[in-house]
Amino acid sequence: MRIVVMGQQAFGKDALAKILEAGTDEVVAVYCEPDREGKPVDPIKEFATEHGLPVMQPAHFKDKGTIDELAAFKADLMVMAFVNVFVPEAARDTPKQGSICFHPSLLPLHRGPSAVNWPIIMGREKSGFVWFYPSDGLDEGDVLLSWECEITADDTVIDLYFKKIYPSAVESVLEVCDLFRSGNPPHIHQDESLATYERRCTKKHAHIDWNKPVGQVYNLIRGTNPAPGAWTTKNDTVVSVYDCVRVDGDGISGRVREISDDGVTIQCIGGRILVKRVKPDGGGKQLAADWAAEIGLKTGDSLGN
Repeated sequence: MRIVVMGQQAFGKDALAKILEAGTDEVVAVYCEPDREGKPVDPIKEFATEHGLPVMQPAHFKDKGTIDELAAFKADLMVMAFVNVFVPEAARDTPKQGSICFHPSLLPLHRGPSAVNWPIIMGREKSGFVWFYPSDGLDEGDVLLSWECEITADDTVIDLYFKKIYPSAVESVLEVCDLFRSGNPPHIHQDESLATYERRCTKKHAHIDWNKPVGQVYNLIRGTNPAPGAWTTKNDTVVSVYDCVRVDGDGISGRVREISDDGVTIQCIGGRILVKRVKPDGGGKQLAADWAAEIGLKTGDSLGN
């Protein structure tokens, strides 16, 4: 097949590399976002250029000229691996067999741009990824294939995405191509009654309320680690919270219960969070114990508003 790969960053680059490595299909063009001033060259662009592939970087697909340019490659399939630009139907349907898109959740659950964060924050016990037929709706098209994994009690975003979803998703690119090559790729309808939509997980959503049940606080911290980073305040200074563990103990919520070489233990409802690593506003990441010593934090002090 003649394939157009559209993507960005490491996932787009690794998906492209997997297709080239297999050598079964011909990649006729690579599409990625425009270069950004002051930012490094996108890995997928760099990789494609090294392999002598045509690289296209339209800011959008609103004009006929951009769509005609895509059509001129006479592709059989467009593989959309980590795409942030909206691609309208006229562009998606240019390849003979259309387009297929990657999404890091078990659609129809967690439609939207932060599909790895929200399952952890919400305390779900499983996630995964799908390849689906994109439509003009947000992550609403039929599913081609899906893959499921467990979210364990201590998984962070790094654990769930980079250690579980990412490697399996890259490997699945070849299965995606095989399914289309067969001439009858599956179309599995999404159950709209199960659909959930979440907005982008930002710093606003990552604010820690220590007066919440300990499970909710713990899920929030690990579901925003490493980005956007859960945060609290001490004396009106913001400090982001990263590595932590959940421990037993009672007391007044929001109070520091213990400071040790292991970190800073803070009370929530029904349990405590032992914070091991933090990042003060304007500084770098450091051990929570070192941060506590630097600011003179004491047992009994309050964090947050």
